[in-house]
Amino acid sequence: MTPGRPALSGKVALITGASSGIGAAAGRHFADEGAAVVLVARRAAQVEEVAERIRKDGGRAVAVPGDVTRPADMERAVATAVDRFGRLDCAFNNAGHASAGTLLHELPDDVFDRTLDVNLRGVWNCLRAQIPAMLESGGGAVVNSSSVAGVRATAASAPYVAAKHAVIGLTRAAAAEYGEHGIRVNALVVGGTDTEMMDALRSTTTAAAAGTGFGSQGIQRRLADPVEIARAAAWLCSDASSFTTGTALAVDGGRTAK
Repeated sequence: MTPGRPALSGKVALITGASSGIGAAAGRHFADEGAAVVLVARRAAQVEEVAERIRKDGGRAVAVPGDVTRPADMERAVATAVDRFGRLDCAFNNAGHASAGTLLHELPDDVFDRTLDVNLRGVWNCLRAQIPAMLESGGGAVVNSSSVAGVRATAASAPYVAAKHAVIGLTRAAAAEYGEHGIRVNALVVGGTDTEMMDALRSTTTAAAAGTGFGSQGIQRRLADPVEIARAAAWLCSDASSFTTGTALAVDGGRTAK
């Protein structure tokens, strides 16, 4: 990496779950680091606001309303990246859905289905759309959002824990399959972060009563700011991490170190 040059200068990045929280922070941070960003989220008005703010600040951004559970939406997002900016260099598959506070045997099937659809099938749909574009351009880098729940049972629901474990497995499989083609695939083991999703989890009566204290169990004993997660994703998408693939990088304030 050239000293003084933005880490993602000249790259084209696709970010899902970009209407708020980690995804919105990643959109802004990736753009600040020189990337053209394609922002994907279900909430059309909110994701367009994020893109407009980036453009006003001098960055390059386009919003693509879409749902990661729909393969056609992910194909359209990748096509937009190629049409608008010429290629796709990197992707941060960040969209997620979480629940907590209900025992496994009391969870309805629709909660299981929604949790697996967004967190696991969503990553699957993203990879299947992104990899062909990266193969076409000779390589790339993908970062998938897992969680502390991807390596440990946490206060999150059992389907969420299962899905995030599976994301790490899918990440490693993709890294092994496409490494010889110049595509790196990594995961983030994300700790408690100050987002809308975390607000919803903290409001769950059972989880609060259990004394789980989201963010309090790590060494740093706090929640992350979304940009702290975004910076890790940007590093994994940059050439600075050129010898890193198939890993699950903990960005969790020390939660998994204890």
